[in-house]
Amino acid sequence: MIGIIGAMEIEISGLREQMEDRQTERISGVRFDWGTIHGVLCAVAVCGPGKVNAAVCAQAMIMRFHPRLIINSGVAGGIGENVQIGDVVIATAVVQHDMDTSPLGDPVGLISGLNLIEIPADEAASRLLAEHAQQIYHGGVFRGIIATGDQFMADRKKIEAIAEQFHAMACEMEGGSIGQVCYMNKTPFAILRAISDNGNDDAVLDYPKFAQQAADRSVALLTGALPLLDEAF
Repeated sequence: MIGIIGAMEIEISGLREQMEDRQTERISGVRFDWGTIHGVLCAVAVCGPGKVNAAVCAQAMIMRFHPRLIINSGVAGGIGENVQIGDVVIATAVVQHDMDTSPLGDPVGLISGLNLIEIPADEAASRLLAEHAQQIYHGGVFRGIIATGDQFMADRKKIEAIAEQFHAMACEMEGGSIGQVCYMNKTPFAILRAISDNGNDDAVLDYPKFAQQAADRSVALLTGALPLLDEAF
């Protein structure tokens, strides 16, 4: 089984609509649907925004469904150089930009216990998603670091600082915690983000305008890639 997590309904509803032989269950308040999409057995869930919601969902998914791969799919703010609305970023690694124990002498972003700043995404899954995106996507396709924090970014100075500190190409609110849960459980993961805004002063206006379009693109990309991922994993 392949697990797919989105933060919002618009990021998952398109997948759920294509699911055959669908069954539904609620765990810790999270709705999980499972069935087949293009012949691939999948479990999908809407976790809700933020790191705690995402972590609870990922842990429940792992314990209940034992997926061989978890994909976090959805939208994000593009903060890397040349990353524009309509592009897609696929994570090579995730960081948590709001994790900061630097007063104790740690580098900013260090995750205590793991002793990592960058949590690596599964190389094979990330590469496969990027290759498929380049074949079907009309926007730019990037691979790089995706930064996560419990903030909707709409401040140019903040995103510039995050991009410089972590060399991040996109910023969102779930991928880093999903990556941490997967890493702790030795479950491969991939993070796929379609860009809905640039995290700057215009983000409040751009996000509602482009979020649905970006979500639709990520769903289309993921749907086409599922049979390829099924073969690889």
